[in-house]
Amino acid sequence: MTNDGGRPRRRVLPLRLFERGDGKALREQLIPNKCLWKCSGACFHQAPNETNANAREPFARIAERRLSRRRLLQGAAAVSVPLVLAATPAGSALVGGSPLAPRRVSAAGGVPGTSLGFAPVPLNQDDAVTVPAGYAAQVLLRWGDPLFPGVERMTIDNASAELQARTFGYNCDLNAFFPLPRGGSSSTSGVLCVNHEYTEGPRMFTDYDAEHPAKAQVDVELDAHGMTVVELGRVGDVWGAVLESQYNRRITATTTMEITGPLAGDPRLRTSDDRSGRRVSGMLNNCAGGKTPWGTVLTAEENWHQYFGNNDDVADTTQRERNARYSVPGGVSQRRWEEHYRRFDVSEEPNEINRFGYIVEIDPYDPDFVPKKRTAMGRFKHEAGTIALANDGRVVAYSGDDERFEYVYKFVSDRAYKPQANHAANRDLLDSGTLYAARFNDDGTGEWLPLTPEALPGWDLADILLDTRAAADVAGATPMDRPEDVEVNPLNNRVYVLLTNNTAREGNQVDAPNPRGPNRYGHVLEISEVGGDLAAQQFTWEFFLICGDPSDDDTFYAGFDKSQVSAIAAPDNATFDALGNIWIATDGQGGSINRNDTVFAVPTAGPDRGKVQPFLTVPIGAEVCGPEFTPDFETLFVNVQHPGEDSDGPNNPQSVWPDGVWPPLPSLVAVTKDGGGRIGS
Repeated sequence: MTNDGGRPRRRVLPLRLFERGDGKALREQLIPNKCLWKCSGACFHQAPNETNANAREPFARIAERRLSRRRLLQGAAAVSVPLVLAATPAGSALVGGSPLAPRRVSAAGGVPGTSLGFAPVPLNQDDAVTVPAGYAAQVLLRWGDPLFPGVERMTIDNASAELQARTFGYNCDLNAFFPLPRGGSSSTSGVLCVNHEYTEGPRMFTDYDAEHPAKAQVDVELDAHGMTVVELGRVGDVWGAVLESQYNRRITATTTMEITGPLAGDPRLRTSDDRSGRRVSGMLNNCAGGKTPWGTVLTAEENWHQYFGNNDDVADTTQRERNARYSVPGGVSQRRWEEHYRRFDVSEEPNEINRFGYIVEIDPYDPDFVPKKRTAMGRFKHEAGTIALANDGRVVAYSGDDERFEYVYKFVSDRAYKPQANHAANRDLLDSGTLYAARFNDDGTGEWLPLTPEALPGWDLADILLDTRAAADVAGATPMDRPEDVEVNPLNNRVYVLLTNNTAREGNQVDAPNPRGPNRYGHVLEISEVGGDLAAQQFTWEFFLICGDPSDDDTFYAGFDKSQVSAIAAPDNATFDALGNIWIATDGQGGSINRNDTVFAVPTAGPDRGKVQPFLTVPIGAEVCGPEFTPDFETLFVNVQHPGEDSDGPNNPQSVWPDGVWPPLPSLVAVTKDGGGRIGS
């Protein structure tokens, strides 16, 4: 979840940008602190996808130089088209449905589109978590809180790799709740999986040198990445971590993982430390993800490119240009980890980077489970790994590629899910199947373009999965405005694509599914797969939201009266409640509408379809991540990431949340209704 460069934030740090390909410095540019550490300022660089830039060399010509044996398709110039809005009410019929849906229990007496009954909170710039009257927000875990008995709390003063490996990690993102026992539906006892996306050295250490971080500090940062798996219990309205639990574990950037699927053992994934090409140390920049019906969590490696440096010095031209397509810096990395670990220097260990950029599967119920990188699902900057089932029981996984002008993807497994089988019998379903990229046509139809050797003559499957962006370029997928979360409404199988923003889209690059250039506020598309079957290769699409200030003419709220809705910007992650209402978390409202990030509740059907109402706001400078309900919908978990991102330090903090002192701490928050009851009712 990167931040768009639409408007400078108040406090910034300088970052020298490097030209992709020759390493020459372009300019000194001021980049917001969050962007600096989250993605190395991705939105302040030239977008790596050149298929959509009319004034640039078409990517097909660039690819031809390194992939001369492949048949390439030349992309046509983007065409400006009229904005077409569809306000027809949707969701009136229930279609099929995923076996995941039983966890989304129906609410007695609830009517879709009419049963959101809370007093909306005002958008604000406060240094607090704000929830409606009648609700409470509890800070459950902060960075450095212990996860095991006898472990002291880690702080900025005593941080060590050993302590970080046994405490709550940094910048939390995904939340995924799994009831205890396995296969049950408890909402008071469960295992929560929490991603830790990235670190910020200046806010984690008192003496951090960004030009030359100490090895001990890098080691802390490595263990601050990854995932926390922690057992939680609720008594009344109060949640707590169970430190004595057998399930508690930290999975970090140093945890041994298995590479599975078609790329396992590929020569391009073999390194000096792993001659087999089947084992890798850790996962990086894990953002959103998903849950499987067999009780595992999927976690998505997103901005993994930023951890590697010195691409200009890579000897192999194909590898160097592949790295450039993924925005790997030509010179030193922003983090300088390559000073201490050669695996992060692509000129020294060129294949190490090919082992990152995947969906990782983890079993939260098995503390000895070795995480699996599922290469069949493609390699790109994954945001989300949303799972649902096709009509024939095959597994369908949706994912966005979070960068400007990148694509929306779908993976369909070869084999069907077996609901009555032992959960282990379904574990390898994600190792074989077909990967698709979406093409959105101007007439409101679309196709899922297969990324297969049959569809792309001259490409073998390993090439496609390693170089997925280039394969989607050649296939003719539609470049989108930073596709992030892709979620399936369990009540009707409609698919929602959250497009955060894209200020780099120029007027001559506007098309039907991306109707604004520049797009500062983002938008949400609603997809209906043909026949209601999520494995279909055709779909129709329409706008659900075109975000921004509702008083602006170019905004749209699913046809709802704009005088009765809230402003919204930078839609990022989402989930659904029992009635099919979508709950949208934002990332970057401060850069466009000058308000703190927010969780909005929006009906997707009925008379209130499109009525955007703010339910929760996070502290100033923070991003809200990972909205996740318990099965009874009486608790909403959210993560507060990078509070006070524009702080200059302890003498001039933007935020001191949650403890009232420096530094502000990324934290997990549990929201409940006073006296119990369904959230939002």
